[in-house]
Amino acid sequence: MVRGNSEEASTDGPGEEPNGLSGTSSEASETSDKWLNKGILAIGGTSFLSDSGHELVTSLLPSFLTSTLHAGPAALGAIEGVSDALLGLSKLAGGPLSNEPSRRSKVASAGYMVTAVATAAIGLCTMVWQVAALRALAWASRGVRSPARDTLLVSLAPRAAYGRASGVERAGDNAGAIAGPLLAGLLVGVLGIRQAILLSFIPGALAAVAITVAARQARSILAAPANRSRLSFNLRELRRSGVARALAPVAFFELGNLATTLLILRATDLLASGGRSPTAAAALAIFFYAAHNAAASLASLLAGQLVDRAGARPVFAAGGAVYVGAYLLFGFGTSSLGLVLFGFLLAGVGIGFAETAESTAVSLALPDRLRGNGYGLLGLVQSFGDLGATLTAGILWAVFSPAVAFTYAAVWMAASIAASGLLRPVRGSGAEAGLPQP
Repeated sequence: MVRGNSEEASTDGPGEEPNGLSGTSSEASETSDKWLNKGILAIGGTSFLSDSGHELVTSLLPSFLTSTLHAGPAALGAIEGVSDALLGLSKLAGGPLSNEPSRRSKVASAGYMVTAVATAAIGLCTMVWQVAALRALAWASRGVRSPARDTLLVSLAPRAAYGRASGVERAGDNAGAIAGPLLAGLLVGVLGIRQAILLSFIPGALAAVAITVAARQARSILAAPANRSRLSFNLRELRRSGVARALAPVAFFELGNLATTLLILRATDLLASGGRSPTAAAALAIFFYAAHNAAASLASLLAGQLVDRAGARPVFAAGGAVYVGAYLLFGFGTSSLGLVLFGFLLAGVGIGFAETAESTAVSLALPDRLRGNGYGLLGLVQSFGDLGATLTAGILWAVFSPAVAFTYAAVWMAASIAASGLLRPVRGSGAEAGLPQP
């Protein structure tokens, strides 16, 4: 139950005691065996459908801006940069909105629907500023809904299965990143760019329907709150919980987490240096990017299993270590098809492991009444870290070389591995995979 700030208790999920403490070992074992329910599957489907819709549009946006609206790459960079910044800020703002169970389902459903409408409406635009406004609205809606989705997810799972539940959601998200570009290629060939963008509304709207299924399942599990909690960032309680301590290695990781567009660009250059035509090199790079997303989807499922068994720290550190290998291949690699593909696969495994570990660590750290705030803070760190990583690496690439840029990112990944000890459970805290309990 969620109460006011002066007298707070929470029901964290099936088989849990208030304030995030586990029930008996026999209860945990029984509920862990039955963790995969309709609600968790619905959230996995939600992430798949929503990501399919906006990745469809993302893959077409460069062509739409340049060939249809006759804008340049500067416009694309400005639109994406502002949208990514809004994504991080809106995740932080969405945290307090998702703390109360009765509120989070509405926030999630509305967020998915607004994202679907705003994304598809880009197909109607005739001016660049219209695209910018709609993209910003879509990304802000994505950010606000994310903490609500994640708190719904852990409310549906027993504590012993938080990692696996997070793995299902991450796998759906990464699988959508495969389906979206494939749909884009098919629809553009048959209907054209505008029509393909408009049709992205269908998977986006279905995602809004799927999240309501999960919300209904969550309502059947959680007791209704006695009274409504006030909106608050709860920064003092978050600081006492140790979240800031655990976000240090996360920040290091995200400062080395380059946008996949840089990986695609580097792969295209490497493949073209082997005597292939620019068109053939670009096509191969996009195919390898799809393989990257497939690896991330499978790695997320495996990471969920490993986090529940071994804890968040070793899984997170493994993700960083795999990324170091990937960046060394991209920075100092050759035109070999096998090596370029291997670099993409390593990066996919790295992101699948790290993101699953990050989300599970936050969910295990906090009671239900604070999880929305924790997810919002995590999202802010992820978004701004990724933005800083990509901007800095892009400058280093332009001024020095791609080897310098990827070495810079690899150093941050190595720092995240060195700092991963901060994700260890604190003795006597009751935390099983990450952070001290409040």
